[in-house]
Amino acid sequence: MNHPITAIIFDFGNVFVNWDPHGVYKRFFPTPEAVDSFLEEIHFAEWNAHQDAGRSFKEGVAELTKQFPQYAELIQAYHVYWEESITEILYDTIDVARKLKSAGWDIFLLSNFSAETFPLMQKHYDFAHLFNDMIISGEHKLIKPDPAIYELTLKRINREAHECLFIDDSLPNIETAQKLGFHTIQFHSPEQLDKDLESLLGQYQI
Repeated sequence: MNHPITAIIFDFGNVFVNWDPHGVYKRFFPTPEAVDSFLEEIHFAEWNAHQDAGRSFKEGVAELTKQFPQYAELIQAYHVYWEESITEILYDTIDVARKLKSAGWDIFLLSNFSAETFPLMQKHYDFAHLFNDMIISGEHKLIKPDPAIYELTLKRINREAHECLFIDDSLPNIETAQKLGFHTIQFHSPEQLDKDLESLLGQYQI
């Protein structure tokens, strides 16, 4: 039996905004390759994920500085200049969300994001009001692709997985959602998303 979709759940980073730590570190290094080498050396992705999972920047910076004292200023710089890691606003995705909302869809946000930095997004960009609810990983100390944050989301929005369409750029996040029974679209571009939504939902009509 096919179950109708009643809710659409978006990721945030690299769906509505492009996030890239190069935006912060390009001022400190001569080439993108040099930034990559630095980020790899300090295990940046793993470190940053802990902030998305609820660790404070103050604690995170202190812990990483202990491991790499020679990079103390560079590590602190990510916190100081964090807003420069948002390198682009994907206005066409925002337009897609507006069309969905105007057509009567309930739309939600499920994002891996620090509880400290997400309010900066809300402050600077006014499209957060489009969402019926927003589940931010840092606020719950859970992070995708842990199934627990998907289950928390379903409970919070009062839906079953088969009623939800989940949109995310990350393949591991998509794969977990599929295993849990969500409909999914892996995001590659606003144009691709628009086409995939039209194919799945018609002209976005309920």
